[in-house]
Amino acid sequence: MVGTRETRLVVLRGNSASGKSSVAAGLRERFGRGLALVGQDNLRRIVLRERDRPGAANIGLIDLTARYALNAGFHVVVEGILYADHYGDMLTRLRAEHRGPTHAYYLDVPFDETLARHATKPIADDVDETQLRDWYRPRDLLPDGLETVIGADSTLHETVDRVMSDTGLDRLPAVDR
Repeated sequence: MVGTRETRLVVLRGNSASGKSSVAAGLRERFGRGLALVGQDNLRRIVLRERDRPGAANIGLIDLTARYALNAGFHVVVEGILYADHYGDMLTRLRAEHRGPTHAYYLDVPFDETLARHATKPIADDVDETQLRDWYRPRDLLPDGLETVIGADSTLHETVDRVMSDTGLDRLPAVDR
């Protein structure tokens, strides 16, 4: 078992430019200290410099990092594209073994909106439309059916408010670390 009955685990998934990192940053800003961000891009691309493929080392590192933070008493937000066929088993085990509440969200943004949002990102010049189209998987939901789907019509503020409320993070004190 991992974490405590008080720790919250939040999983944010969706295609590139769907707003996952922005929502995670908004949660951290609203909650304060005591909320760990476990970002797929950081662990996969920066720490390991690894391609996203089934069985890759970053899957275990994401799992290990989330478990470590939960066991240390942090609430945890795991965020990334996290393709269901690559990360689904790990996320299912993590959810099953977490003692506290776990909430999963899929940010569902159509491809045209993904393109428009991608154009505003720092990597826009490095990743073209063809690559983005190759990465895009419409409604790549986990098979357990426990993800809450949030559409592109939900603003960043509305999405952060919803996750804060759903998870109870809005009713918990920040930790002074």
